[in-house]
Amino acid sequence: MILAALLLVTQVAVQDPRLDRLDPDTRSAVAAVVDSARVARLPIEPIIQRALEGATKGAPSTRIVAAVRKLAVDLGTARTALGTSAAEAELEAAVAALRAGATPEVLAHLRRPPLTMALSVLADLVASGVPADSAAAAVLALAPKARDADLVEFRRAVERDIALGAPPGAATSVRLNAGALDITPGNSSNPGTPTRRSRP
Repeated sequence: MILAALLLVTQVAVQDPRLDRLDPDTRSAVAAVVDSARVARLPIEPIIQRALEGATKGAPSTRIVAAVRKLAVDLGTARTALGTSAAEAELEAAVAALRAGATPEVLAHLRRPPLTMALSVLADLVASGVPADSAAAAVLALAPKARDADLVEFRRAVERDIALGAPPGAATSVRLNAGALDITPGNSSNPGTPTRRSRP
């Protein structure tokens, strides 16, 4: 009875018309990953999209299957770190942060709604060359009191400094410690513009 139910779930996944673009062996393997993700209550749409992206790029079957399996594992790691209430967008942002070098422990410290921007900024900083531990420390320091606009402005400021020749880690530390942003919780005078600390 249980086996029949599992086979039915797999068949439903295989019958998704979007997966018809895959060859039969690849489609069957991807469907198995989708099935496992569904049972684990992980989002399946990113997995399907990753498989279709591979097909569009003409990737070989082995690479497509490996990519969707890795994504499913990373989504599971993100879910464990962020908790069962994390939204799909937050999980995808967390996967990007993990792949950029953040640890599950860092993600766990960022468990506050909404997570998406904080995780995206963390991933972008690491991708810009900032050491993962420095990027994590900065985001952890800012996230509890920062609005999304503040986090975006902080990332842009660090990236500008890096573009001007500053070492990534130093740029992050200077921007954080010098008070480049004076983030005031609940300040809504202009939601799109971070509040800057006045200088003497």
